[in-house]
This record gives sequence, C-alpha cells and structure tokens, in this order.
Amino acid sequence: MEKVWLKSYPAGVPAEINVHEFGSLGELFEQSVKKYGGRTAFVNMGKAISYAELDRLTRDFAAYCQSVLVLGKGARIAVMMPNVLQNPVCIFGALRAGYTVVNCNPLYTPRELEHQLKDSGAEAIVILENFAHVLEEVVGRTEIKHVLVTGLGDMLGFIKGGLVNFVVRHVKRMVPAYHLPRAVPFTKALSLGADAAFAPVPVGHEDIAFLQYTGGTTGVSKAAMLSHGNIIANLLQAHAWLKPFLHQGEEIVITALPLYHIFALTANCLVYFKLGATNVLITNPRDIPGFVKELAKYRFTTITGVNTLFNALLGDDSFASLDFSQLHISLGGGMAVQKAVADKWHQVTGNTLVEAYGLTETSPAVAINPLNLREYNGSIGLPISSTEVAIRDDGGADVAVGQAGELCVRGPQVMKGYWNRPDETAKVFMPDGYLRTGDVAVMDEKGFIRIVDRKKDMILVSGFNVYPNEIEAVVAMHPGVQEVAAIGVPDERSGEAVKIFVVRRDPALTAEAIIAHCKESLTGYKVPHQIEFRDELPKTNVGKILRRALRDEAVLNSAEVSNH
Repeated sequence: MEKVWLKSYPAGVPAEINVHEFGSLGELFEQSVKKYGGRTAFVNMGKAISYAELDRLTRDFAAYCQSVLVLGKGARIAVMMPNVLQNPVCIFGALRAGYTVVNCNPLYTPRELEHQLKDSGAEAIVILENFAHVLEEVVGRTEIKHVLVTGLGDMLGFIKGGLVNFVVRHVKRMVPAYHLPRAVPFTKALSLGADAAFAPVPVGHEDIAFLQYTGGTTGVSKAAMLSHGNIIANLLQAHAWLKPFLHQGEEIVITALPLYHIFALTANCLVYFKLGATNVLITNPRDIPGFVKELAKYRFTTITGVNTLFNALLGDDSFASLDFSQLHISLGGGMAVQKAVADKWHQVTGNTLVEAYGLTETSPAVAINPLNLREYNGSIGLPISSTEVAIRDDGGADVAVGQAGELCVRGPQVMKGYWNRPDETAKVFMPDGYLRTGDVAVMDEKGFIRIVDRKKDMILVSGFNVYPNEIEAVVAMHPGVQEVAAIGVPDERSGEAVKIFVVRRDPALTAEAIIAHCKESLTGYKVPHQIEFRDELPKTNVGKILRRALRDEAVLNSAEVSNH
C-alpha cells in the first residue's frame, strides 16, 4: 500500500519531529517553569498556582520521596485522585525524582485497586481521603510501604481549604471512615520535603515515566510501559499539529477528563504545559450545571473531552450563553464523535469539534483531523508527524487504499511493551515493529482514516475501555449464574453500555441481584445496564461463546425497533 499520508500534512505541520528536543519530562518541566514562572499553571475550585509555585511544590514532593521515604530511582508511585491541584504536583514531582507514576482510577473497587498495586509493585501511594477506605481493604496484601492522604481542600488556602474539607467530611459526608494508621497527611509531606534535600536524577528516554493500565487487546488488565521518550514524542507530535493555531503563554485549556486518563494526561497536562498555558482542572464534570458555571469564569481557548461530555454540555440550557469568542480548539477523543453532537457543537459555539484517535499503548495520539476543518467529516483524521500507519489483512499484508483491514501503527510514541507481560507484548507487535490496534479501518487517497469496526470485543463506555472477559468473570462468580456473555450496545448517554446474557443456575436469580453482585467488584461504568436471561448461549463447535452472534442480534433487534 502506498504511504499516501506522507503527502497530506496540513500547512505548517512537519512530517517529522525532533524527538531529542527534551532529554526527559523533567527537563521539559524545568524549561517551562523557568520560562513562564509568573503565569498561572493550574486552576481548581477558584485557586490558582503559578508555574513558579508548581516548581517549588513539586520540588518539595520530590525531596520528601527522596530524602524522607528514601525511594530510589525507578520506584513506582501510585496516584489516586480526581482533577485537583495535588495531582500535577504529584505527577511532576515524581517525574523530576526519576520515579514511575502509576495512575489509578479513584472509582476502582478494592479488587481492581489491589490488582493494579500488586501488579505494578508500587511502593507508595498518594490518595484522596474520599477513597482511602478502599485502600484500607487491600493495602496489607500489596507492596505499598508509604501512604499519603490528602483532602479536597488541602491546596485551596487556609480558610477556603479548611471550609471545603469541613463540608466534604462532615456536612456532605463524602469521606467514609477508614483506618490507615501509618498514613501521612499530604500537607505534612510537603512541609517535611521543604526542609529536605533534593538531588536531580539523571533520566533518559528509555526510563519508564508511566505505567498506564489498560486491557490492551485481551481482558487481562495490564500496564503499558510509557517511557519518557514515548511521552515526549507524543506531546511534540501533538504540539506540532496544534502549533499553527496556538499562542504561547496565552492559552486557557479546560481539563474535564481526569488526568489519570492518558488523553488528558498527554493532550491537556503535558502539551499545554509546554505552551505555558493555564490549565483549568474540573474535579467533577458529571455536575454539568456546576461545570458550566465554572466555564463562565474563563474566556477559554481549548476544550477537550469525549463525545458524551460534549453532548451533556449541549444539553444544559445555560451553556449556549457562554463566551466562546476565544475558543479555537475543540478536540474529541477517547470514543467516536457523533455527527449530531459535532453539528450542534458547531452551531452553538461556532467552533468545529475535531476528532482524534489514539490508544493507551501509543501515548496516546495516532491521528488527528486538521484543526481548520469547517465541519465534521466522520474520520479520525490523518496520521500525525513521525507516525507510520498501515492497514493490514489478517495475514499481515498491506491492503489497497480504500479497503478495510486492521489499523497498525509504528512511531516513537508506541509503548516499550506491557509491564512484566512479554507474552502479551508479543501478541500486539508485528515482526517489523508495527503495533496492532485491534481496530478495523479504511484509509482514503488523501490519507484520512475511518474506523469501521473493532476486531477486539472491547466495549467503550464514555471513553473508558471495558473488557467483556472481566465482566463475565465477575458475573460468573455469582452462585446463581451458569453461563454469561457480555457485549456492548448503543447508549445515547455513554456511547455504549454493557449488556449481559445470562443462563441461570438458580431459576430464582434476578437482574437486581446480579447488579448488586457486580457493584461489589466493578467500577460503576462497568456494571451491566441491561441483563437478558436465556436458556442457552450461541457457541462454536468447541464450546466457545459467540459474542459476535449476540452483538449482531442486538443490532438487528435495535434496527427492527427503530423501524417500528
């Protein structure tokens, strides 16, 4: 297949980036704080911290870990919190000290958290107190030696922070009781770090910056090893794509997706940090009225999110009255952008909602649409700089332009492999170094890529990967279940939702009982929304359940309902 994408870069975007512009993410951090010291770096709940303040705070955190906890280079530090100011302090502080950040979803159940902490071998964790009760249940079975606990208001100032913490703890009762006797308050750790020594650590492109957990192409939760080189390459690739439309030191980016998600981590936190932008952290984007009130405070220039987030904002009556005069980038990723949402977004904001595509394994960006698009085009865009894309058949041969095949990617942003999973790593890499994405795609003559199907059975709920194997394993643990199959079905709110088909062992088993069972072991977005009981499930001649047959049937039933 002719590599037509190399002819199609938008004006001003280079075909190649200089991956050696920064030796490490710590070096990038130091350059930005020096250049933009007085400018606001992050804002959350009305509290702003400058690049210079972030420099000091991250230095104190790094010094605490180095000199007080005596953690050596390469130690894994878990971070489990929503978008609050403590998050970038921990991330950048850990990176400056040569540690590997293990991002944890605050909504994890004890089972999910235990697996991630044990698998990563994390020695320390910084956790929001709202979720400390979950850690209490599992910490004794992990390698965690140091626990730092923080409150929502800890970095909002003495008066406001104290008030926020009081309301969260005692009025709204959002902090379940927990017992972690050796836990250290985050504020105390920073105070101790301020008086401790910090020694810069030599870090290179091959050192692991993040262990980013994903199901990959199977249902086993595993960590993509994203090196400093991988992340630097991807932020430079994204920056090269965005640069013609951005103004250094003047951008205000809205970060509603959580920083533990690879999209927000790279696209919002790191790319815009290089630009000297102000990053507005939204702690609870599910509170749409509150989110819109927060947006009203800023003449924001960029907003990123998933289709469901944009759709929810458009559904709020007061959103249309916001000032969009400075908005010049609206970027959708994590899941497919729907045409109806993109059209309405353009109508309300005057800005085109541009779709991008990526994977955890690619740090994440692979393809982005030109930012000067006038309307939604249904594609995921063009491969970004220094990125090779191939569309291949099941035998690994390139297909002709316009034909469907598996989307495969090669470039400096592609992960080193899966942490301690050489077998799984071998499954996704082809002999010539291309990464199999598991997505079926078509490329046109101009290089634009359109995703047409998924080879893997992954379900995408509001931009988060949900793997049928995990759902089925949990449901199957219920004594009343004989067999189960999980698929994704269309959902207006979340893009897709989980549906399960169950063959009962206990005839009295109810859907409510299964849901209650699932809630004990699965994060909310993984819990089945639909349950259908069957006498039997379709299987292959060797007894493997045919999920695809169930999906095809669900699509057919949905079409029949819409026709009526």
